[in-house]
Amino acid sequence: MKKLPPKIMCIGECMVEMAPREDGAYRRGFAGDTFNSAWYLSKLLPKDFSVDYFTGAGTDAISGAMISFMEDAGVGTSSIRRFDDRTVGLYMIALKNGERSFSYWRDMSAAKLLAEDRSALEKAVEGKGLILFSGITMAVIYPEHRDILLSVLAEARKAGAVVAFDPNMRERLWPSREVMAEAITRAAAVSDIVLPSFDEDGTIFGDENPQATIARYRSKGVKTVIVKNGPNTIFAEDADAGPVTFDPTPSENVVDTTAAGDSFNAGLISALMAGAPLVEALEKASALSARVIGARGALVPEAI
Repeated sequence: MKKLPPKIMCIGECMVEMAPREDGAYRRGFAGDTFNSAWYLSKLLPKDFSVDYFTGAGTDAISGAMISFMEDAGVGTSSIRRFDDRTVGLYMIALKNGERSFSYWRDMSAAKLLAEDRSALEKAVEGKGLILFSGITMAVIYPEHRDILLSVLAEARKAGAVVAFDPNMRERLWPSREVMAEAITRAAAVSDIVLPSFDEDGTIFGDENPQATIARYRSKGVKTVIVKNGPNTIFAEDADAGPVTFDPTPSENVVDTTAAGDSFNAGLISALMAGAPLVEALEKASALSARVIGARGALVPEAI
């Protein structure tokens, strides 16, 4: 990866997380796909890097607690937009054999308005070396604000930032599969790095194999595509390095797959920002993800 300013901005929704404990009670935390990546990045990167988060929050107590949690984790919050009539969303995790399912409450989520103000978004991404967003980011914001987000990201890319995008497709957040697929494709077209999961892309886009997923995104101008594939071979392609594969070591103890992909993204980005070649970055990303899924919850300090 080219030399970039040591400044990262992650964009999306952070929510209250209610995660099950072994005794049947629930533990309150704060999580969300791009915030999870920001949290891990703040732990993995050297001290001369900054990791910031851009979202919306309320002015109520739980929003304040969330922002304090971010700050305590070393994630910058100065760009977060605050709304008196909004709050943050909430989700609960249910586990079965290590696999998770979610129940959500996000009708009044302030994150829906994160891309409403173009000038605030432009200020947030100005001077950043890398910007990360996701399909969930695209899904939770209001449809009329998606053009604003993608336009600002395209301009940041022209100014020299690397834009990374995880399609992270959640059909229940979209009015139809067709609307979702179109939005994901548009988001990929303004991105340098795309981090899809083959189980999702194969289903939604009809890709026969990970190589087909790579070819589809590369045809949209994406420089680097890394196809996450569960415990199976990871397929990647970079415009400079060419095709790359990596076989992750199987996880022996899968407790909770929450944030498996988010931590993978953080491990990959931190390694690339440090100048590691793609194969080494894939190894570090896979190892971190394997440790994360060996514990409960999205944010696992002992995995770092």
